[in-house]
Amino acid sequence: MKKNILGSVAFAAMVALSLTSCNKSQPQVEAKSESKAPAELKIAYVEVDSIMTQYKFAKEYAAILEKKSQNIQATLAQKQQNLQAAAANFQQQIQQNALTREAAEQRQAALQKQNNDLQGLQQRLSNEFASEQEKYNKALHDSIANYLARYNKDKKYSIIFSKSGDNLLYADKAYDITNEVISGLNKAYKSTLPAATPAAKK
Repeated sequence: MKKNILGSVAFAAMVALSLTSCNKSQPQVEAKSESKAPAELKIAYVEVDSIMTQYKFAKEYAAILEKKSQNIQATLAQKQQNLQAAAANFQQQIQQNALTREAAEQRQAALQKQNNDLQGLQQRLSNEFASEQEKYNKALHDSIANYLARYNKDKKYSIIFSKSGDNLLYADKAYDITNEVISGLNKAYKSTLPAATPAAKK
């Protein structure tokens, strides 16, 4: 589940950064035919991995999601152990002829219900975690996109690319604005996550 967290986070950042950052916000459809390309294309790129490891928002939320994932896994593992122990005990009693036919059927039905409940809990917790990831991905996307829109009012880049691993075959470091963007993001970010406060007190 941890791997899924990081994958979702990186994907959200790539979506947020892979945008055209022109001077105007979204022009009318009719105006597209009248717009002129700039005489000189001004481009830049941002390292996604650096965003994920240095942007306070990304680090804070990733820690929260990881903790939630660990709690879910611990809860399910404990209930699975309880079920296995109950099943082993039942099997032992069957082998020792310690149960009547009626009692054995009741125990078997109880174990089946316990197993069904466990599967239902696993599905519910998985759905809740996926929903939490989705909310985080959207919040991360909005955070980066909104900052870049403000940032680009002065910088006036035509395009800002995201760079993750080798998705860009070549990128001159002269066009790297990663540190500048991260610095701006962290200055603008004010933590509002309820779960962040208890973590800070540890």
